[in-house]
Amino acid sequence: MTNPLLEAHTLPPFSAIRAEHVEPAVRQLIADGRAQLASLLGELSTVTWNNLVASIEEQGDKLDQAWAPVSHLNSVANSDELRKAYTESIALLTDYSTEFSQNEDLYKAYQQLADSSEYAQLTQAQRQTLDNALRDFRLGGVALNEADKKRFGEIQKRLSELSTQFSNHVLDATQAWHKHFDSADALAGLPESALAQAAQTAAQKNLQGYVITLDFPSYYAVMMYADNRALREEIYTAYVTRASAAGKKADGSAAAEWDNSAIIAETLALRHELARLLGFNNYAERSLASKMAESPAQVLQFLNELAQKTRPYAEQDYAELRAFAAANGCADLQAWDTTYYSEKLRVEKYSVSQEELRPYFPAEKVISGMFAVVQRLFGIEVKQITQFDSYHPDVRFYHIEKNGRQIASFYLDLFAREKKKGGAWMADCRVRRKTSTGVQLPVAFLTCNFTPPVGATPSLLTHDEVTTLFHEFGHGLHHMLTQIEVAAVSGINGVAWDAVELPSQFMENWCWEPEAIPLISGHYQTGESLPQNLLDKMLAAKNFQSGLQMIRQLEFSLFDFRLHAEYDPAAPKSAQDVLNEVRDAVAVIKPPAFNRFENSFSHIFAGGYAAGYYSYKWAEVLSADAYSRFEEEGIFNPQTGESFLREILQQGGSRPPMELFKNFRGREPQIDALLRHSGITGEAA
Repeated sequence: MTNPLLEAHTLPPFSAIRAEHVEPAVRQLIADGRAQLASLLGELSTVTWNNLVASIEEQGDKLDQAWAPVSHLNSVANSDELRKAYTESIALLTDYSTEFSQNEDLYKAYQQLADSSEYAQLTQAQRQTLDNALRDFRLGGVALNEADKKRFGEIQKRLSELSTQFSNHVLDATQAWHKHFDSADALAGLPESALAQAAQTAAQKNLQGYVITLDFPSYYAVMMYADNRALREEIYTAYVTRASAAGKKADGSAAAEWDNSAIIAETLALRHELARLLGFNNYAERSLASKMAESPAQVLQFLNELAQKTRPYAEQDYAELRAFAAANGCADLQAWDTTYYSEKLRVEKYSVSQEELRPYFPAEKVISGMFAVVQRLFGIEVKQITQFDSYHPDVRFYHIEKNGRQIASFYLDLFAREKKKGGAWMADCRVRRKTSTGVQLPVAFLTCNFTPPVGATPSLLTHDEVTTLFHEFGHGLHHMLTQIEVAAVSGINGVAWDAVELPSQFMENWCWEPEAIPLISGHYQTGESLPQNLLDKMLAAKNFQSGLQMIRQLEFSLFDFRLHAEYDPAAPKSAQDVLNEVRDAVAVIKPPAFNRFENSFSHIFAGGYAAGYYSYKWAEVLSADAYSRFEEEGIFNPQTGESFLREILQQGGSRPPMELFKNFRGREPQIDALLRHSGITGEAA
């Protein structure tokens, strides 16, 4: 059997990849890697960059090129067969990674190169790669005794299994629940766009009428617009109990087989044990070993100070919302009421609703406008390619060109559908690196879960979705515009986790700029860009309830960090208890006791953000301050754009992020811009 995952391809051969190809390919590539490493270490006399690091990078890239499409398909086209192959392969890859990082001979060879006279002759990217590798060998347990190495490997493998299980449970629990309606009467209040989507979902399930699911666009439409309070409560309950013992299926039966509670408890225990093996006091310390932040105390101080500044604004927001709800007949505001009455309050205060804006943001116009924005900023052109090997009809493919020369490519997968993981993300498909035949160009996967076209009506985005698209494209630009040619620090690789959100959050700013709005808006029927009166209202409403939104993110960040920093193996607190403590300290809105938010908090239990969710706020300080230079010099100032491209986007992980930031901004970051952008200045009224 020929195996497409073992063949050389510029782009993934999606149409040829089958689940049965995955594990044999992974086993073969791991065996090749082991053989190459044994041969390499057996023949080394004098260590050089080319005979050690470059050689290992080349072999590693073959494995990455096979695994990238498999990992992506597991997220966007999940099936029982692929899931099984993915899970089995992840175990093999984890073992291989642990074995690699604990290879003492390899570690000594890297150290020998770092200590050699050649080190001074290496490029900055090469030196950073070596420094990072030596750090990662130590974090991978290379200095442990044999018994501890064995235990370390067991923990890593089990944590990988738990992460995959957690993610699968969230997907399965989300897909297992839906509610069918024969008529639209029970869905009173929902706009036409949401009703049309619910009708299309019903048709896809061979049902008459309407179907509401827990996919975010469907769920959120009910929470924001449904007049039926009992329906909002029912769907809220289903959503916040996903992957918990209280979860339910469509027929009302228990969905306890997807309860993530035991996975959370075991994950926390194993992370703590792993950190202790490496000499850290807790997993939060281990997490920070490769981040910008210097200590848990610094992170907690940052989060608590931000919470202290934000809370009065959040309390003011909530008091206003409760008074408005009471005046409109809801004296006992509950969790399933807040989104509904918030939207009504927004409309009353600013005479603008998300639904009113939606027709002005058809996906096609937003995409072309976004490309126009980055062309002005960075001098790049984005061109759609119609002939390519795809995995779904919705997927698009683009080339990025600069000065008439192709420099990168990306896949864009915009719409929610069955068998596709929720949320939005960027992942790398190919990394920019120097090869024996030239430079391998970077390729990215950009994935969202927006409302798809319905019948003849195109996909119309809320402004929140527009912001999400710009956010993910910012990650993509970071990966694709790099000029670094060493894989380990090219693009987003090697970038400290608490700086990696800088380009993504930075790009969101153009969604609010009066100068940019005509580029990204155009009514889907008339082509008219967002009228001035609606733009004025949208801008006036920009910081509507920003205090509540900020405090909610700080709640998640503090929960994640304290969960890992304060873990006590002798008397472990449940995640729910820690979350309750954090909410008592900072939250303004307390969810009902049955809420099991943590059971679907995939960022920290299945997404790499463990003891790192604070990164969103940390990087938001960087992005807001970086953007303030554009505010000072012109938001489409080509020199400022070129400076951001040169000092941030092109550098990847080749230099410490603080150094890069100071090169761009001329100083260290300040928090003022973030507070100003969020409307948190002076004293709350």
